[in-house]
Amino acid sequence: MTLEMRRDPNVFLAGEDVGVFGDCFGQTLGLFAEFGPQRVVDTPISETAILGLGTGAAIVGLRPVIELMFIDFLGLAMDQLFNQVAKICYMFGGNLKVPMVIRLPAGAGFSAGPQHSQSLEAWLAHLPGLKVVMPYSPADAKGLMTSAIRDDNPVAYIEQKALYGLEGLVPEGEYLTPIGQAKVVRCGDDVTLIGWGAMVGQCLEAADLMLKQGKKAEVLDLRSITPLDKTTILESVSKTGRAIVVHEAVRTGGFGAEIAATLAEEGFSLLKAPVVRVTAPDTPVPFSPLLEDEYIPSASKIVEAAYTIFNC
Repeated sequence: MTLEMRRDPNVFLAGEDVGVFGDCFGQTLGLFAEFGPQRVVDTPISETAILGLGTGAAIVGLRPVIELMFIDFLGLAMDQLFNQVAKICYMFGGNLKVPMVIRLPAGAGFSAGPQHSQSLEAWLAHLPGLKVVMPYSPADAKGLMTSAIRDDNPVAYIEQKALYGLEGLVPEGEYLTPIGQAKVVRCGDDVTLIGWGAMVGQCLEAADLMLKQGKKAEVLDLRSITPLDKTTILESVSKTGRAIVVHEAVRTGGFGAEIAATLAEEGFSLLKAPVVRVTAPDTPVPFSPLLEDEYIPSASKIVEAAYTIFNC
């Protein structure tokens, strides 16, 4: 965000506590001191107002990066999002664009309770006109943010709170990760593990466990939910013949079902076994740390699922 604000004076930030306080999770520390209150805007506690501010600013040529603090609060501004932001470009025949980034911290793991811990990417994937990205690695966090800010379409940038402490190499200077392009982060030929966000880490751990037992799992990081990189998914499954989709969101209506449907419709002949989903259960996110640990999909659960299809 800092690099893009230095590069383009039309980029500005807005949200609750993004200014002097430096964001609820410290994501904007130092930006207020460098860019001032005109470009790092502390807003009232109103998600509808924040999204409305961003929408109007984007229409007239600015490039806002707005934050709703928790994805769980998105419901308060949903009309702005699905009836306005996602539809404006289409309704005006491309004559109006909404180059806006909506930052949405999401996910469980902090005993924050059921109203501050959800993974709701499937909601957003259901809105034509809105791009949805969900990085795992620090490098992609930078690259996808840069691409999202420069995109002429609205982009929901979902950042899982469990990844804020993740360390990794990040390219210096200008760096872009293409939106809509998945990445094979580990090669294998026995099963394809498909994840996004924090679940990529669980897939990598599961691949380590399987390797000790002589099975090589390929790990695929979607990076973008919408648009979906079907080509990379199908190429991987054509090699392995098996697929497990892993997401932290609840099972029913989760985005994993869309991937399973894609494989059934476009890659059925590639499959040696049914597509398996490893997901959170259909319950609110528990507050109890012990229950929350059980709620979040784990590497051991992924391995267990894999061995149900290895003999198919």
